[in-house]
Amino acid sequence: MILHIDMDAFYASIEQRDHPELKGQPVVVGGSKTGRGVVAAASYEARQYGIHSAMPGRRAAQLCPHAVFVRGRLDHYADVGRQVREIFGRFTPIIQPLSLDEAFLDVAGTERLHGDAETIGRSIKDAIETELHLTASVGIAPRKFVAKIASDLDKPNGFVVVKESELTSFLDPLPVEKLWGVGSVALRRLHRLGLKTIRDVRHYDRELLVSKLGDWGHHLWKLANGIDSRGVVPDRSAKQISHERTFSDDQSDAELLHGVVCFLCEQTAMRLRRSQRMTSTITLKYRREDFKTFTKSRTLPAPTDQTGKVIQVAVELLEEMRRNEPRAVRLLGVSLGSLVGSDRPVQLSLFDDPQQQQAERKVDQVVDQLSQKLGAKTVYRAASHRWRHRQ
Repeated sequence: MILHIDMDAFYASIEQRDHPELKGQPVVVGGSKTGRGVVAAASYEARQYGIHSAMPGRRAAQLCPHAVFVRGRLDHYADVGRQVREIFGRFTPIIQPLSLDEAFLDVAGTERLHGDAETIGRSIKDAIETELHLTASVGIAPRKFVAKIASDLDKPNGFVVVKESELTSFLDPLPVEKLWGVGSVALRRLHRLGLKTIRDVRHYDRELLVSKLGDWGHHLWKLANGIDSRGVVPDRSAKQISHERTFSDDQSDAELLHGVVCFLCEQTAMRLRRSQRMTSTITLKYRREDFKTFTKSRTLPAPTDQTGKVIQVAVELLEEMRRNEPRAVRLLGVSLGSLVGSDRPVQLSLFDDPQQQQAERKVDQVVDQLSQKLGAKTVYRAASHRWRHRQ
């Protein structure tokens, strides 16, 4: 099954989250009531007045004179987008981002780790709401384009599942413009042919449709019949693999923090091996109770994909940071950067024990296999036990 996850009014929702006084108000990001700028995003309250993205700010002000206009913070939205992507990465390495606020996910093969597609979709929604205080709409279907349609049907905070046996009954009554590639010009051509719904396209003679619309007609006919062979194309250009945890209350227990770092390292290292890559830069992210954030990195002499090595370095970074910043912690994160393919030859240092390296690698392989077969909470290091059982 394929998931399409789309954040709800992303930019505007971030502004309402960060500025509670804006909750419930029509918020417009970008543009101004008097300037020439255009609207970058509008909250759902603003959309009720007909305001939408790319609309001139003056027009938006005319439609809703009491709308609150805020300056966009693209760097901040990108940071939040990375946090959303990090949550996706906990459940599958096969992620195809479409923009900062939406992506396709292929969860085939991760069921034993995280449950079926519906369970994963619910878990992702819950994590986004609990950790980021934002909402997302989720569409789940066996076809990519159907998942995207489904995510848009029940916004905001929607959750729509379409099973294989339900494809035709789901698609048939929808307006034809729901099909990918049908814009305003194409819509007029289809209407001239009497095609108003997806059912109309499905029942239309395929050869006749191709004769009138060319290859594009064949493409539409296939979509209307639920035929779409396109899979999720993962973003292989990702520069790092990361995992982080935000605590519900501030933490200063050294043993617990150590366990959290071990847990984060286990998760990132497993995803690293699953993506068939190795890392040579390990970074610890540390956010204090006053929300001031610090990062500390270490570059390894040779790339690795071994959980034990990642834990060793990350724990050392944690201890160094705690010596300098002993205050309570709100968030911890581990990221693995400087990624290379795991098929790349690695030169061991003079201090590496080849037999020990081989033993560590076998342990990781066994843990990965058992986690895939029995679930992620089956086999793990003792150091992360306390944290895992608090979740």
